[in-house]
Amino acid sequence: MSEDVPVYKRILLKVSGEMLAGDQGFGIQPDVIRRYAREIHEVSALGVEVAIVIGGGNIFRGLAGASRGMDRAHADYMGMLATVINALALQDALEQRGCFTRVMSALALDQVAERYIRRRAVRHLEKGRVVIFGSGTGNPYFSTDTAAALRAAEIHADVILKATKVDGVYDRDPMKDPDAKRFDELTYLEVLNRGLRVMDATAVSLCMDNALPILVFDLNTPGNIMRAVCGEDIGTRLTA
Repeated sequence: MSEDVPVYKRILLKVSGEMLAGDQGFGIQPDVIRRYAREIHEVSALGVEVAIVIGGGNIFRGLAGASRGMDRAHADYMGMLATVINALALQDALEQRGCFTRVMSALALDQVAERYIRRRAVRHLEKGRVVIFGSGTGNPYFSTDTAAALRAAEIHADVILKATKVDGVYDRDPMKDPDAKRFDELTYLEVLNRGLRVMDATAVSLCMDNALPILVFDLNTPGNIMRAVCGEDIGTRLTA
């Protein structure tokens, strides 16, 4: 399929915070975020409406903080603030390329981001702005995967593009087992019944209830966002 013919009108791209760290494992690696910004801008320039949910694990992960003795809710709020830092960094990288963006936060952070209002987010998308959702759902005990599923359903996205470090969903960890089998397609129930670590169960269930397809793909392969948007056969598809 031609790279300049998108098959989706509106997408939600889910990027984990760890992806921004690159090889250094923590923080934000400038070359990495600039490459992601370039690919996102190219997709947006085709007229695709792009929303993004970004994690914060490269800075602070609430679950990890809780495992070290912190109150879980307190730790999760710290993780939400980390996602806003990443959202602002991605906004800066996109705007340096001339891409109009808005950061919308589920928490009230009016000096750095707009408050999330569904109708306003949709209007930004319709005007061609890339919308980056920060602060997760704004509630502790919910992951940014669940935030991605929730926001995608709210804005009526055509698909969730789940960006990872591997080229799809495997039955075992491909980093540890060279014989791990990759799936081309799965149903939501298969993911839940097999306990596959694609997204957390709450996020998968929300997608299942709303018939929202998910494409899991490798973000570290240059050009893969465009390939995904244009319907090329990459990654693993999750459908009903």
